[in-house]
Amino acid sequence: MNNVYKTGGTGTLIKIAYRNIWRNMRRTLFCFAAVGIAVFFIVVYSSMIDGMTKCIFDTVKIYELGHVKVVSKQYENESEYMPVQYPVADGKSWNEIASDIYQIPGVRAVLPRIATMATLQDSIVKHAMLWGLDIEKETQANHLNLTDRNDGIIEGRWPRPGANEIAVGRVFAQKSGLTVGDRLMFKTISAQFSEKFLRPQIVGVFNFDYIKIDERYIIMDIERLQSLLVLGEGTQSLVIFADDDNMAGAIAARVQNLLGGDNIVTEWRDNYWVAVMDMVGPIYNTVFLVFLIVASFLIINTVVMIIHERIKEIGMMGCLGMTRAEIVKVFFFESIFMAAFGALAGVVLGGSIVAVMAGSPIRFMEHFGNTFADMPMSNAIFFEFKPSVLLRAWLMGVVVASIFTLLPSLKSAFVEPVEALRR
Repeated sequence: MNNVYKTGGTGTLIKIAYRNIWRNMRRTLFCFAAVGIAVFFIVVYSSMIDGMTKCIFDTVKIYELGHVKVVSKQYENESEYMPVQYPVADGKSWNEIASDIYQIPGVRAVLPRIATMATLQDSIVKHAMLWGLDIEKETQANHLNLTDRNDGIIEGRWPRPGANEIAVGRVFAQKSGLTVGDRLMFKTISAQFSEKFLRPQIVGVFNFDYIKIDERYIIMDIERLQSLLVLGEGTQSLVIFADDDNMAGAIAARVQNLLGGDNIVTEWRDNYWVAVMDMVGPIYNTVFLVFLIVASFLIINTVVMIIHERIKEIGMMGCLGMTRAEIVKVFFFESIFMAAFGALAGVVLGGSIVAVMAGSPIRFMEHFGNTFADMPMSNAIFFEFKPSVLLRAWLMGVVVASIFTLLPSLKSAFVEPVEALRR
């Protein structure tokens, strides 16, 4: 027997361990289930958190900052009031500024935006955000609807350039009882501090699947709003989109040098919610680790029971020439097999569910109203399917369970062969 192990080596020990795990199917399946369930939840929750994080990042970039946002220093100081009297670069034509910015490598789009408060007349809803956009460029640069990945229009069309037309959000239209073809009268304040009254026609209803925009915003063509606010060709802000997220920092630095210190340039990663999601990542990983540790205790108990039940077998192994190290390896390899198969089952099941859910976001905001309105997040829960998540979950399951079963495996080495055979 001793010669067999010496010639067979680790490979023979692995074969013995593999055969041993099937000697008690009920016990083995319990261990598979314990690790598998833990890994299953790691896969599902990791994919959901990755999807939620990506959704928040996309929301911040598409609706708020782009990859880089430019405003004047005066606007930044009073940004909570959304003033329109402090245009970028002292009112210089935004097209001229954009032409210079397009020369920077990696810039995909430069878009003007204006956001100001509007007081509504003869409407159940009394206040709204008036948002001036270059609709054609906006829809070319991004999918404005986060869930369906389209331009967001669900009824009618977008306002034409320069026309006295608006589009309103789906929730806004429902609350105010408005539809395509109606007119909405409102008042806003121009850059010259004069009251401006307007009665545009509603030509479209949009659904971005983002409660903050759908509930509060009225969209007007940027040229029409520039004229209304007496801004000429100036704009309240410029939003810059890059070819790649990682290029934002370099582009921001170049834009800051181009426009000078009278303008504030902000990178999308400076956003509060982006920073929060970056910080909570390690917390989620810690929670997942706890799941695995708890699941590993079943394998620990199983290995301890195996050692107790097979005490005479351990003694016989020692009498036939197996060293203590070889006995430990047999039990340790059994633990690894149970962890590996259990983790694989969890990965397969969890990955299958995530693959299905990744193509079918779960809409839930309708049931919670505007509870999460201040959080830059779609009305739907997204799942992000990544092979790297599956591999990481499987490795976590195997490594953590194996490490935590090393100690009970070592216990087998301290069983004296003679004493074991007497029991």
